[in-house]
Amino acid sequence: MGPVLAGVLQLLALIGALALAYIPLGNYMAKVYSSDKHWRVEKWTYRAIGANPDTEMTWTAYLRGVLAFSAVGVLFLYLLQRLQGILPGSLGFDSVNPAQSFNTAVSFVTNTNWQSYYGEQTMGHVVQTAGLAVQNFVSAAVGIAVAVALVRGFARSRTGELGNFWADLVRGTIRILVPGAAIAAIVLVACGVIQNFSGIHEVGQFMGGAQQWNGGAVASQEAIKEFGTNGGGYFNANSAHPFENPTPFTNLFEIFLLLVIPFSLTRTFGVMVGSVKQGYAILATMATIWVGFVALMMWTEFAHHGPALHIAGGAMEGKEVRFGVGSSSIFAVSTTLTSTGAVDSFHSSFTGLGGGITILGMQLGEIAPGGTGSGLYGMLIMAVIAVFIAGLMVGRTPEYLGKKIGTREIKLAACYILITPALVLVLAAISMALPTPPHSMLNSGAHGFSEVLYAFTSAANNNGSAFAGLNANTDWYNTMLGVAMLLGRFLPMVFVLALAGSLAEQRPVPETAGTLRTNKPLFVGLLVGAILIITGLTYFPALALGPLAEGLAS
Repeated sequence: MGPVLAGVLQLLALIGALALAYIPLGNYMAKVYSSDKHWRVEKWTYRAIGANPDTEMTWTAYLRGVLAFSAVGVLFLYLLQRLQGILPGSLGFDSVNPAQSFNTAVSFVTNTNWQSYYGEQTMGHVVQTAGLAVQNFVSAAVGIAVAVALVRGFARSRTGELGNFWADLVRGTIRILVPGAAIAAIVLVACGVIQNFSGIHEVGQFMGGAQQWNGGAVASQEAIKEFGTNGGGYFNANSAHPFENPTPFTNLFEIFLLLVIPFSLTRTFGVMVGSVKQGYAILATMATIWVGFVALMMWTEFAHHGPALHIAGGAMEGKEVRFGVGSSSIFAVSTTLTSTGAVDSFHSSFTGLGGGITILGMQLGEIAPGGTGSGLYGMLIMAVIAVFIAGLMVGRTPEYLGKKIGTREIKLAACYILITPALVLVLAAISMALPTPPHSMLNSGAHGFSEVLYAFTSAANNNGSAFAGLNANTDWYNTMLGVAMLLGRFLPMVFVLALAGSLAEQRPVPETAGTLRTNKPLFVGLLVGAILIITGLTYFPALALGPLAEGLAS
């Protein structure tokens, strides 16, 4: 079997598995967020945090809950790292320095999971398990909660209430993420991923020095890392490390995990708004972009010219021979089109155009299918923009799901799509203009610029993967990337929840013969076109200076 055929068959198997999970998981999540029943463990949790889960919240109250919970998470994780040196189970590691502690705390609370450190050489068992792994669960639950609040904004009318943040947070964690991750962890352990709390072991000599490995609760963290579209690896090599991802099967299983919730949430959306066809339209948009990017990535990595690449069957530099070009291409596209950031190969060593595809995937806004929750609400914002564009073309007041898209709604949607590109481009430009930050680039020229552009694109879009050629463990990058992660996560949420509140207050608009059918292939095409055009107009000059220049020159 040739490598191209193997890659295509893996893609088809992945699509089949996602299709089988789509309806049951999507329906289950809709039931979770529509239920008025509380599990006993949930009641204990509400009492512990002093929350009343039956109190409805306006968008401002919901936002305050999101920000307060996340702020406490940043503070807790920061202090845990700063105190690591005196904690049990630290494996002898010192406390993490302030700038890196800030960066890591922000990274995991914002579901970015950017890592400017070597996991196996920096974090002990307590920080990894009680700090990072816990945030993998709750940060994902926050994203789903915000998406559900926006869905309620479309589904409800003549009310400013969007549900209860604390109930949505607890239910998402206990009913969806914990059981799903537990099942996934069992599968990973059965397939060879390690799960222990052992110390540091010397396993032999390597290049004249002792080679050491430490164990850890890797399978449990790996499961939620992918299932919650987090991405932070227990080891520096991330999902290219055999302790995290030992076989081609586990590789494909991990890709499935990072895609299954974002895709299935479109079914949840359709059920909650009372029209599964609307969910299918959003699903079709996400799937079209994802499959298109996978096909384009496979083409760039398999067909790149050069005798060495031809003999190897593709551009094998930076890729695990266990997985090959096809599987690595699927993983790279899936992890950058979601807000996962896990890697099983190193994107800096992809071909020039292949690296550009990973950057462009993030610059779309992490919406195809995007992160847990963030992908759905990002795509719904783009749907609002597409409906507005269609309304301008035909001279009608735009409507979506029975709600008018007026001045307030389109301003909020416009702010949403502008804030992240502004963060990426402004901070990348400042980093290139100042005298010191460019010293962190391993490469010069177009590839060096791509390293910086990738870093801020990854941070502001809450992805977390890296080009791996940039030394980001400096005070400048730890701080500025931390700022990009914070603003890139929470400013868009402000606009999403404000839009949800505005929509929930409206009276439903009856459908007429002139209403745009947003559940038809025509709208899917319009939405895909709007996404690609808006992204291209925003980022093309920066892409032309980096990956496009490199790809065309090679």
